[in-house]
Amino acid sequence: MRQEVMDLRHQEPNKKPYRPRTKVALLIESSRSYGREVLRGVARFAQTRSSWTLLHQEMTIDALTPGWLKTAGVGGVIARVDSNTIDELRHLGVPIVDVRCRRSFPDVPQVETDDRVVAELAFDHLWERGFRRFAFCGFRFAHFSMNRLKFFRELVTRAGCEFSTYESTSAPHLPLTSIEQSGLVDIGPLSEWLSSLAPPTGLFVCNDIRGQQVLNACRVLDIAIPDELGVVGVDNDDAICQLSDPPLTSVCPNAEQVGYRAAEILSDMMDGIFDGSYVEHVRPSKIVQRLSTQVIALDDREIAKVCRFIREHACEGIDVNDVLNFTDLSRRQLERRFRSILNCTPHQQITSVRIQRVKKLLDESPMTLEQIAKVTGFRHQELLCAVFKRETGKTPNQYRRRNNTGGEP
Repeated sequence: MRQEVMDLRHQEPNKKPYRPRTKVALLIESSRSYGREVLRGVARFAQTRSSWTLLHQEMTIDALTPGWLKTAGVGGVIARVDSNTIDELRHLGVPIVDVRCRRSFPDVPQVETDDRVVAELAFDHLWERGFRRFAFCGFRFAHFSMNRLKFFRELVTRAGCEFSTYESTSAPHLPLTSIEQSGLVDIGPLSEWLSSLAPPTGLFVCNDIRGQQVLNACRVLDIAIPDELGVVGVDNDDAICQLSDPPLTSVCPNAEQVGYRAAEILSDMMDGIFDGSYVEHVRPSKIVQRLSTQVIALDDREIAKVCRFIREHACEGIDVNDVLNFTDLSRRQLERRFRSILNCTPHQQITSVRIQRVKKLLDESPMTLEQIAKVTGFRHQELLCAVFKRETGKTPNQYRRRNNTGGEP
């Protein structure tokens, strides 16, 4: 027994040497929702690699390479690469994956959102809302804006629809933040262009920042959103979309998958499996509808105005008499045009708006049915329950339970 212990001790120096963890630098902004989701995707992949150590610091999209990078001893980099950072990154002598894709660089693979599908989602959503006139608003010299304009124009041209475009007049080669800020100083030309659009028009904006700028201008111009102008952005930045007035509908890119695929490719490069330039496009996940497109686009401007009045006041307890006081149409004209255009009555439209609001509160708030009834135009809880059951086939409590548990079996 003593001899066996001595033999084991004698073998210990022959163990495999400890292998240091590979450091991966992430030069990706955390100031935007897109960048944060990319970082989340990289972290998800890194959880499958016990040998990775991720190095990251707070930064903006146009930030230069940090000073610590030169001496950090990294084995790979995932970055928002641009012409002002590529040389310093190449001097590191390690594999690089680009998730900005503003320009292409030899031997630097790229992973980015598929802008063709982004444009398709925006166009299809506006088409389904009934829009047959279209417009695009973006930033000149921003690569993603130019891509989205190109693909959106192709879809509108193929559909044979009217199309108008506007881009801010910024200088080339400016940082993206400066290009986006240019949208704040050209408010005069932008407002003139927005005023020239014939209602109803479906407007696709290059990203949520541009969408918020457009909605602010429309508020000043008293352009009715979404009745006269339905607006769709890109990035689904929850803060920007919810701060917009009205809240902005937006295409949700699958940025987390962008980060995951970038990490996979970097891993292959560090293992010597992958080498060379390459571009991979990741499909966006969905479109998230908010109030900026929550409408059926109507060429009948009087009925469009009535629908807007109903949408804004239905939960205040209005009835058809209130609608008649708002419009110059007679009851018979109003009923006939509603049935012809919307296939429903004004009373049914009021009820529909209220039920949609009830559903939203059941989904997103802990309010009681008594509280919900008060803020959705129903005189009491029992009436709310009766109308909700008639319109949806479920009681409010059944609807809330089903949605909170991910659906019934």
